[in-house]
Amino acid sequence: MIDWLVVWGVTQAAGFVFKPILEDLAKETAKDYAKDFFKDCLKKVIKLPEKDEQKEAYGKALKEFLGFFQQELDDADYQEIQVKQYIEPLKQFIEKPEVAAILGSAFEVDCVSLNTQFLAGNWQALNSPFLPDEFSWERVGKRYLKKVKAIIQESDKLRPIFAVEVHSQIAKNVQELVGNAPDFNLEKYAEGLQKTYGKLRLDSLDVDGSSYNKLMLWKIFIAQNVREFQEFLPQVYEVPKDHLKRLREAGEDIEILSAEELERQRHRYINQQSQLVWEVIGDPMVKPAKSPIQQVVILGDPGSGKSSLLQYMALTWAQRPLRDLSLYPLPLLIELRLYGRDKQENKCQDILSFIHGGNVTCRLNQQELHERLKAGSVIALFDGIDEIFDPALRDEVVTDIHRFSNDYAQVQVIVTSRWLRYKGERLRNAGFRHFMLQDLETEQIEDFIERWHELTFTDQADKVRKKERLIKAIQDSKAIRELAENPLLLTMMAILNRKQELPRNRSTLYEKASEVLLYQWDVEVKLLENPKFKDWRISIELDHKQKMLRKVACFMQSNKKDTSGNLISKSDLENILTESLREIIERGEPRMIARVMIEELRTRNFILCFLGADSYGFVHRTFLEYFCAWEFVWQFKETQMLTIEQLINEVFGRHWQDESWHEVLRLICGMIEPKFVAQIIDFLLEQKIDRSQFLNEGSSYLNEEGM
Repeated sequence: MIDWLVVWGVTQAAGFVFKPILEDLAKETAKDYAKDFFKDCLKKVIKLPEKDEQKEAYGKALKEFLGFFQQELDDADYQEIQVKQYIEPLKQFIEKPEVAAILGSAFEVDCVSLNTQFLAGNWQALNSPFLPDEFSWERVGKRYLKKVKAIIQESDKLRPIFAVEVHSQIAKNVQELVGNAPDFNLEKYAEGLQKTYGKLRLDSLDVDGSSYNKLMLWKIFIAQNVREFQEFLPQVYEVPKDHLKRLREAGEDIEILSAEELERQRHRYINQQSQLVWEVIGDPMVKPAKSPIQQVVILGDPGSGKSSLLQYMALTWAQRPLRDLSLYPLPLLIELRLYGRDKQENKCQDILSFIHGGNVTCRLNQQELHERLKAGSVIALFDGIDEIFDPALRDEVVTDIHRFSNDYAQVQVIVTSRWLRYKGERLRNAGFRHFMLQDLETEQIEDFIERWHELTFTDQADKVRKKERLIKAIQDSKAIRELAENPLLLTMMAILNRKQELPRNRSTLYEKASEVLLYQWDVEVKLLENPKFKDWRISIELDHKQKMLRKVACFMQSNKKDTSGNLISKSDLENILTESLREIIERGEPRMIARVMIEELRTRNFILCFLGADSYGFVHRTFLEYFCAWEFVWQFKETQMLTIEQLINEVFGRHWQDESWHEVLRLICGMIEPKFVAQIIDFLLEQKIDRSQFLNEGSSYLNEEGM
């Protein structure tokens, strides 16, 4: 009689707690456990092994699996008595036919990874004792697979059975498993996600970020609502008709609708019930009651939270205990600007080779990733189609996303983009459904403010006072409330509110907020990177940037042909910047420098953003109004190019009846001395208007400014 414990190497394994499991299996000769174990892989060999050979391979493999399972418990500092509680559950676990088949799949010549998600799910389904947080099914599976390959290679009896005519393929797989190719380490990948995306990125919003160094994105993130749309994209039709025409001429896929059709589609879109984004894509914190939509595109404005949404989804997975990582789909977060760059430089051929090369926080083995993708245990997060500025390259990337979604139809795919520059026809035809991120609602704003102050203040009294102050500022001011609906600008306001009272001086809020955005506008660095300026230094200070934008805003507001006015052509912008640069640079051609600056504005979002068809606008109309008001105040107070009479007659006198100027005029009043505001009010009271209406508006505004 064969002593199976000796053959399996169990008798030599000192300290092996799970020995009783194998002892029972060795005794139960009547049961053919190997039948389930080798369920599929025996179909792929030419000569079926004898029963004893099957049992030898089966027992050796199980011994290794149980040993690696115990090693995870030992590494978690479990005592022997604690480990023993797993003996009976483990015996039930490995006797399950579906679990046996997964473990037996390691003998297949083309197996490069085990379905550890399936193993983890089956363990959980048995209501087995909890595993320690640091227990890694991935680590167990990887070690077990490597050992099985070694068992085959080292056995004269097993090698010809399980490796007929495919020695080279086994050698290749073993070579990858021992480290010549990227590993597939979920623990390392989760750590990479946390390191790269974990902290809220405030370096560009707060020069002194000491209060926020430990502010984590997943603790502050607020899920927004979305509305579904098909061809109709409301933001597109908020720009002037003549600009829509230029966009079409520039190749943008925009349909010119009749006024009646435009109103009908807008009405249908607005009256559609918005829904929480998790209802569309699935809440990463819980297993959704209904299946999430498989292929989704999320569009939004600058700063609306598109990237934060995908980062939050990835971080939610990365924050789970190591033992649970295999239970949930692996989030592949891919920044498309990086993918596009590598593709253009021929560093990768497709999405899998991009990941294989180490471009998603750590390298992930392409072959093993392919197996996971086929099984559908991955969620693909593609961030920022609009961040690829070359139209031809952008089309290539969209093609790659489409091909990826076809190749791995079981994988959920989520894509984000700014609405401008996005062409939805190809992905829409491929079955992707499109949704627009909505502005933050009142409850969501209050939720954010509550979390922000809870996480960033230690003094209880100061926390309550500042929180209430910010809420009141938003409630009392329509302009501030509109800013607060954008997550980026709301974050900016929360930072500024820590140091000053927002309602007292709204213009100061805009000033500080604009300084934050201008802090990102690193013109000097970009100029120094340009070969044309390598031999000399150009420094464009904050006050110079502000002066340029005052000129730009005043031009846009004064020359507008529609009610929005937030639009300037590239040629007009270039002319204004060129004239401003003539005053501050000593060397070089100012027009050339202006073009470099505009290129920087075109390729990244700062305080100005590219609107397509060689046109630009402020990221938020509030900044247009603020800089325009500041230009008039500057001419009145600093350069004295405007007298109080000219300010009254040429600015207020010309524009007080134009609603699109009202906010500019209010801001001017908040930025000059009260005695001059009194003269302006006296002038307005003399005009033929509904005085009660004006007094109500003026009184409301003056109260808002704290006068």
